[in-house]
Amino acid sequence: MEQSELKLISASNIIRLRQSKGLTQAELGKLLNYSDKSISKWERGEAIPDAYTLLQIAGIFDVDVDYMLSSHDDWEPHSEEKHIAQMPEGMKGYSAEVLIWLIIVSVWTAAITGFVVLWLAGIVCWEIFMIALPVSLLVLIILESIFYPKKNLQFFISAFVVSLFVMLYLLFPDKNLWQIFLIAAPSVAIVFLACNLSKKPIKLHKK
Repeated sequence: MEQSELKLISASNIIRLRQSKGLTQAELGKLLNYSDKSISKWERGEAIPDAYTLLQIAGIFDVDVDYMLSSHDDWEPHSEEKHIAQMPEGMKGYSAEVLIWLIIVSVWTAAITGFVVLWLAGIVCWEIFMIALPVSLLVLIILESIFYPKKNLQFFISAFVVSLFVMLYLLFPDKNLWQIFLIAAPSVAIVFLACNLSKKPIKLHKK
């Protein structure tokens, strides 16, 4: 079992047991002689209590240490806690939203910089922004899939697909490619259906 998975299991069990007793993080911390910040860190899956502390926690909630380190199907941590635990080590502690918007703004800053440089050289190239739109949406999709898997991903992918058709239409105005938008509608439908596709167990009917 990987350490990140062990942290996640420990976090989910601590949250479950603490909430079952109606304790706050501060109250549990007081029982363990830890601050509420330490409890919060454990419950976010950023760290795992040492062996002695796990023994103390198990004693408080009348379970054994093996229970604390075992997965239980009847309860799972909130999705946000899962994402934090699954983040690469170098990204933990940073706001996912701020990181996402920082990178998106950087993409558009690069596009504006390129536009200004070309403008100063006597070339007005509005096409840069047409390309920057699908590029920024693609970056957004990648980052969202890392930090928030399956959360609003279908909308971002649909926007990316539509932006590609818009880009092609605007990049070649002389061609009058309005027909390509006939492909956009079924393409978006495919994206939504694919994103909502899930495997369901096959029920066998007894004769």
